[in-house]
Amino acid sequence: MTTHQIALGAYNLEAQDPTALAGFWASVTGATPSPGGESVYLPPAGPGGFAMFFQPETAPRPGHQASHLDLTVPWGSRQAEVDRLVGLGAVYKWDVLDEFPHVQWTTLADPEGNLFCVAEHPPAGS
Repeated sequence: MTTHQIALGAYNLEAQDPTALAGFWASVTGATPSPGGESVYLPPAGPGGFAMFFQPETAPRPGHQASHLDLTVPWGSRQAEVDRLVGLGAVYKWDVLDEFPHVQWTTLADPEGNLFCVAEHPPAGS
């Protein structure tokens, strides 16, 4: 059997202001931005983290966002994390709390309107 070793290298975003948006996400993840020219690389903040890359917009943002980040936090900490992220500049959009027994999440938007979710999963056997 073939074993595939594939991992997320970085989540790439075009931004109106790559430096400012990288600053927001640095506050979210705890990573330190690494600017280079007009772009900014945000390395993983630690083991199990993820990298992000911000570059200037090359075209208008589409009306529908085709993908987004799902960030996971420990069970029982979602609301506190959502409150922290809103305090950093995220915009609350909606909650999905009762539709699925295996997950609850809150959808937010970063300062440039990119949607992302903060999810929590109940402990096994709950």
